Amino acid sequence: MIPLNGLASGRKDFRWKADKEFFGSFGNADILDADLVAEVSAEKAGRSIDVDCRIEGTVTVRCDRCMEDLVLPVDSAAGLRVKFGDEPEGGEESTEDGREAIYLPSSDSNLDMRQVIYDYACLALPMQRFHEDGKCNPDVISRLESGISIQGTESQVNPFSALAGLFDGEGGRS
Repeated sequence: MIPLNGLASGRKDFRWKADKEFFGSFGNADILDADLVAEVSAEKAGRSIDVDCRIEGTVTVRCDRCMEDLVLPVDSAAGLRVKFGDEPEGGEESTEDGREAIYLPSSDSNLDMRQVIYDYACLALPMQRFHEDGKCNPDVISRLESGISIQGTESQVNPFSALAGLFDGEGGRS
């Protein structure tokens, strides 16, 4: 939390840790473990506050290929401009200097950075999560490469066999 009431003009620095429990509080079961540090600086200038957030560390997820634990680095940054009052019509998504604009009611006395840290940490992760070549569990990889055989599938009829002669002139198009 960044206390907004009484925040003096100038820069104020904050530091938070994000671990397994942090991600669990958001219901995220994909993150098995985490060791992240969020360094945040808030600078009050007039009626707005510029917030810079840097998130660094590692998270542990399951490898999409072999299902073993995979440790991924996280290095993410966010620039926000906190403004007070109602959001203007049409919404302002970013400011002229590229910061994301956030509007808070004038009555809010704290800025909760948990959602921002969670969102930017998750966005820093790749969509496909797998070990480098040769680092996956070799037993799982050998099973994947050999294919999966299910007993009794050889005797099943191919459902597409009825379409075999469709375009060979047998009642097909002319």
